[in-house]
This record gives sequence, C-alpha cells and structure tokens, in this order.
Amino acid sequence: MSIASAIVLFAVFWFLIFLILIPVRLKTQGDLGKVVPGTHSASPEIHNLGKKAWITTGATFVVWAIVTTIILSGWITVRDIDWFNRMGPEPVVGETSE
Repeated sequence: MSIASAIVLFAVFWFLIFLILIPVRLKTQGDLGKVVPGTHSASPEIHNLGKKAWITTGATFVVWAIVTTIILSGWITVRDIDWFNRMGPEPVVGETSE
C-alpha cells in the first residue's frame, strides 16, 4: 500500500464515520421550540460539529489502523473475496508462462 492509498483510505473512512455521526444527538429548532421565521423546523440548532469531528478522527484512526494492518499483513487478500473465481487460478511460484 502506497502512502497515497493510505491517505485516501483514511479520508474515505473519515467521511463515512463523520456522516454517520452527524445526526447523533442533534437538536433541531423544532425540538427546542425556537423556530426562526423563514427556516424549517428540522434545521439544526445544536449540532456540536467540532466535537463530532474530533470523535470521528479518533474512531477513524482505530478503524484505519485495523484495516491497514490486515491489508499489509496479507491476512485477507483480493483472492479471498473472489467468490466467483473471476481472477482465474493463482500462479504457481517459480512457474513461467510459455
């Protein structure tokens, strides 16, 4: 895995976890009973995005470290999830193709 691949993997996990955490403990204007005229009652009033971003970064690092370890160690490879045998047989070590 190259450095660019590791960074992209981290970014994908970060945004995925962040989008999951955004609606957690979200208080809307309708929940608080303070709807500003011209806005929807489901507009967020208390969202705590900074705190959620820090929680996301910590959780992402843990998930990223686990997945990166699995990828780099070779415990699970692409051939392990090739359920329809589209990759063909695995080449034998030392064999040359003629």
